[in-house]
Amino acid sequence: MSALAQAFADRNYRVSGSDRLLSAEQSTPVLETLRNQNILLFPQDGSGIDASTTVVYSTAIEQDNPDYVKARELNVPLLHRSEALAELSKGHRFIAITGTCGKSSVTAMLGHLLTFCGKDPSIVNGAEISGLDMNGARIGSVRTSSQQTGYFIAEADESDRSLMALVPTDVIITNASGDHFPKAEAEALFDAFREKASGIVIDARGNPPEPVPESNGWEARFVWRGHTCCLPMPGAHNVANIKVALEMAKALGCNETDLVAALSTFRGIRRRLERTGICNGACVIDDYAHNIEKLAAAWTTLTQVFPKGVFGVWRPHGYAPLRKMLTGLAEMFASVVRPCDQLLLLPVYDAGGTADRSINSDALFQRLDGKCPVRQVADLAEAERLLRLFAVPDTALAIFGARDPGLPQLAKRLGSLSNN
Repeated sequence: MSALAQAFADRNYRVSGSDRLLSAEQSTPVLETLRNQNILLFPQDGSGIDASTTVVYSTAIEQDNPDYVKARELNVPLLHRSEALAELSKGHRFIAITGTCGKSSVTAMLGHLLTFCGKDPSIVNGAEISGLDMNGARIGSVRTSSQQTGYFIAEADESDRSLMALVPTDVIITNASGDHFPKAEAEALFDAFREKASGIVIDARGNPPEPVPESNGWEARFVWRGHTCCLPMPGAHNVANIKVALEMAKALGCNETDLVAALSTFRGIRRRLERTGICNGACVIDDYAHNIEKLAAAWTTLTQVFPKGVFGVWRPHGYAPLRKMLTGLAEMFASVVRPCDQLLLLPVYDAGGTADRSINSDALFQRLDGKCPVRQVADLAEAERLLRLFAVPDTALAIFGARDPGLPQLAKRLGSLSNN
């Protein structure tokens, strides 16, 4: 939603918005960035709605939300987030990136490749791209082209099936697995979405990531179309992501030599194995991983880079996802967390609303206790205290999880040189 706000503001729309945190008189760096761009922010009490407004809402907003109720009372036009994204893409060559995992990374990577090759694309992503935030002056998940028409790259979210509102020219499908719904339903959804494309389709489903040869430090080396490539990010999953981005960029007319050169200048994606600093010699990593596949890929990658130990804290991002993934999460963590590692489990992030709260992280702890090093922590403060105790040189302190704004803040505190 913050990316949409930035993208519409870039096109000189008058933009306002609301957030539950503002109702509790709280804020985040993202909200303050929007506020500093003269985007009006309101608590979610209906006070920001008026008859001249189009209201854009996400699937996370329930129909009894005060803003939603006020908009309906005033007959204000309501647009789902995906419909607003479709409006932004009109008149452009729209390249949509979807899949269960890797959407944000591939969107960022393809955007970087096309920018480096002079294609001047617009980008709307689900994650911030390093270097696009203008040192905090902008939302870093958006790049707006100087052209009225041209390339428009955007992440197409499958979680609520709303990607079907989009009309893409070209499509990338990264993979498919059971996350928000069973794998068979995800496959059928992606099948239907690829049929909407009128141009290039790169469907990487069924292509598991290939092992990456060992390399020194924070990088992955691989071969693409006969070229020896070096990506300044580790992990087989990141190599799989960059390969599909390279294929799409080549299909769109970019020169192979330029594309290989572009890799060295890619600065990464916020909260995707993002290094935030050093704590007592340990590397601090911030990552958005929240489902089984993403957590497995991130933890496995870190064990390869930090053989002496990975000390990670994870917060489930919702009660329903934890309930649905419980068995798979237990099996995954038991297989990737080594004896030299430590997993800290925070309580489920509670964003309010009408969720069924009959499950929490203790259910996962009970399944893991005795199978891998694991312990429950009550809050972020306890997690921080323990991580600082664990920190020793040549190990990693990893912060995993979605939605909770306190997680990246914890990663920044741990990685701050002034606090070490």
